[in-house]
Amino acid sequence: MSRPDAERPILIIQDENQPARHWPMMKDDVVLGRDDDCDLPLPDRQISRQHIRIFRQDDLFYITDLDSKNGTWVNGQPLKGTRELRDGDEIHVALAVRLRFIGSGSTSPITGEPPAFMAGRLRLEPEARRVFIRGVELDPPLSLPQYRLLEMLYVNSGRICTRDNVIEAVWPEAMGEGVSEQAIDALVRRLRDRLAEVDTESNYIVTVRGHGFRLDNPRD
Repeated sequence: MSRPDAERPILIIQDENQPARHWPMMKDDVVLGRDDDCDLPLPDRQISRQHIRIFRQDDLFYITDLDSKNGTWVNGQPLKGTRELRDGDEIHVALAVRLRFIGSGSTSPITGEPPAFMAGRLRLEPEARRVFIRGVELDPPLSLPQYRLLEMLYVNSGRICTRDNVIEAVWPEAMGEGVSEQAIDALVRRLRDRLAEVDTESNYIVTVRGHGFRLDNPRD
């Protein structure tokens, strides 16, 4: 039995140079890659002809890398084998194309509502890169590195993100070249200062010594 369009997962194709595009998964098994015959063609020379496969098994969706040349990352972590996809997961395809997975049953971003994978004082609207704290929008907007860091922590709320995760999410083009710990600490400090402009009561970004950082997003 086919599934109603409203219940189908959506891939948001995020490009810094143009508005986000929505691609509903009309099938339960799709292949993405450079080849025009793919279900979702991604015309970039860094992407393999058949790069990744996203498929449904029972009520869950999974992603697997099809032995691509330049690899795939999910939430800043290299994709090895097959893993489950969850609402809000960010997929970097060969570090050339950035996708966001919005699972079936989630609040669809097409409606203008935020994804339903997070509830707390701090809320993100990933499409427009807008940040709200207690309903107050952060203005002016965060810089791109600040937003990427916050978004990674937001999607992985409650989990520790290592410094390597930060580098992969914030500076993907620098992978393998090295980013200093001082640069990471300075970015975290600037982001904390920006969030404190709206809410001085909460320390949203917690440093876990020897491990990395995590987001503390309290409820009112």
